This record gives sequence, C-alpha cells and structure tokens, in this order.
Amino acid sequence: MTHSAAYTALEIASLAHIHGDEFAKTVIAKIDGTLVMAVLPASYHVDLSLLKAAAKGKKIALASETDFRDRFPGCETGAMPPFGQLYGMPVFVDESLTRDKEIAFNAGTHQELIRLSYEDFARLVKPNVAQFSTTEEAALRL
Repeated sequence: MTHSAAYTALEIASLAHIHGDEFAKTVIAKIDGTLVMAVLPASYHVDLSLLKAAAKGKKIALASETDFRDRFPGCETGAMPPFGQLYGMPVFVDESLTRDKEIAFNAGTHQELIRLSYEDFARLVKPNVAQFSTTEEAALRL
C-alpha cells in the first residue's frame, strides 16, 4: 500500500486511514548491549522499564540511529519493517497489537506500508509478546 511521504508513525497511520492503535511502529532499543525491536501501536509510547523486564535485561536505552542505520540494508532510516529475524534482532511485540485482526507497518520506505493479519505476522516473526507500552495520556502522568 502506498501513501504520501511521512516520517512519524501517527502521520503514516493518518495518511493511510488506519487507526493509530492498528499501525505498528518499530522502535529499536539496546538491552544489555544487544539491539532489539520493540513493536507497538503508533499511538502508544515504549515504557523502557517494562520492556527491560520483559527481556529480563539489566540495562536498557533507546538506540540511536547511528547504532542501527547499517543493520537495515535497502531500508530508509526509520522505515524498517518489524521482521527482526531478517536482521538478527529479537522482536518484542506489545500485547495490545495481538488483539487486532490486522496490523500495518512500514515496508522499508517512508511511502509504503504492509498490511497483514496479526496471525500471519506472528507466524512469520515468532515475536516475544509482552505488555511494555503506555498511552500518551499515561506517559504524560509519569
């Protein structure tokens, strides 16, 4: 599915007429020095302490673009699809996405996305599922 160029997950969801809870954004984090993909709804925020607990890690930080830019050949920076197994990265999916029949996510560019059933996505990726996100309203209260 193609759309006008957009650079944030919420912009993409809006342009593609997809609810922000159903468009999955990919956030790269470093847990104990290992890069991992955190996949969560565009309208949510990563709770790093919950992600660290889900991964049974000791130290966590958001990765910088320089940490992962070269890990995704053929993908525009920030538009990588959540197929961590293709890039040697564990994938953590927020449990809220498992409730959706379908999910959509970047397809490697800032103009294209993929939409498929969550069941097919889970079968392909075999993600670790955990609750590690918070809504914007909850994040503002922290």
